[in-house]
Amino acid sequence: MLEFVFFDHRPRQQFADFLRARGIGVTDLDGDDAFGVGIPEDIDDDLMEDVEAYYDEMLQFDQQLVEAEADAPGHHAAGVVLNLASGEAVYARVNPILLGRIMEILTPQELGELVNAIVDAVEHPSTAPLCQPPDGAD
Repeated sequence: MLEFVFFDHRPRQQFADFLRARGIGVTDLDGDDAFGVGIPEDIDDDLMEDVEAYYDEMLQFDQQLVEAEADAPGHHAAGVVLNLASGEAVYARVNPILLGRIMEILTPQELGELVNAIVDAVEHPSTAPLCQPPDGAD
């Protein structure tokens, strides 16, 4: 399942409606600090390009909402999903302004790859130099 995360329910709802209108099955993955949408991984490449482009638009909308509310009391929460080796997904709190700046440069997939690499390194530490292939790789 591919997961898409938002920090405001409004862009998540628009994104879910967009997916449903294109016949894509949607699974709600709402948590305490974020609103998520899951979709099957076996989506046509052309349709997936449309999904990713619309997700980028909704992330910008999401970021605008978070930034607009950043000065409001009690509204300083944003985060990223951490996928643990146990299969559990947890959220790491991140300053919303910092996360917004990161999302201006990285795609959601790139941020996910970076976060997953960090989680993997924490859960499976290695002292091997970076110039050597990881354990088990040839």
